[in-house]
Amino acid sequence: MNLLHVDSSILGQQSASRELSAAIVASRRAADPTLRVTYRDLAATPLPHLSAGSLAKADPAEAADAERVMQEFLEADIVVVGAPMYNFAIPSTLKAWIDRLAVAGSTFRYNQDGMAEGLAGGKQVVVASSRGGFHQSSGADFQEPYLRYMFGFMGITDIEFVRAEGLAISPQQRKQSLDDALARLGCPLSDAA
Repeated sequence: MNLLHVDSSILGQQSASRELSAAIVASRRAADPTLRVTYRDLAATPLPHLSAGSLAKADPAEAADAERVMQEFLEADIVVVGAPMYNFAIPSTLKAWIDRLAVAGSTFRYNQDGMAEGLAGGKQVVVASSRGGFHQSSGADFQEPYLRYMFGFMGITDIEFVRAEGLAISPQQRKQSLDDALARLGCPLSDAA
């Protein structure tokens, strides 16, 4: 079984989404010691945003990296994504990664009626979502609906969100939110102050 672990937070060790995604991966490893994990840090090694040159595969190194990104995704049975909310949406580095995955003929195709059909089904996606405020039902959440739609567009229906919200309200709220998310995962509580 292959697991792809993707982090996108720019906050390093202070990142709640990184803490949650690491806990998810650790719990999966504990359940299956033979699990093969591939890790991609989109903050440390960002992918270039799409350009006309990207689509034309004008840069051989960029095209080769895009192919590696696609293969990591296609070979994964489980994808764990650390996705903080930045300005009500996902980080641009995470969007650049998704842009490398949403490729006609690889993860989706159009049928004869012009309707999209996902080709990457059979995977599970677990999103470790972190948010400074409470946005789940506020109408200002463009993170979760976007991720659900894009993974669904690629044919993935097994999508789970593990959320820690209200992290910027106070140190106590941050700790409580992280502890609640970790408890839902059956993981040890956070060290966050």
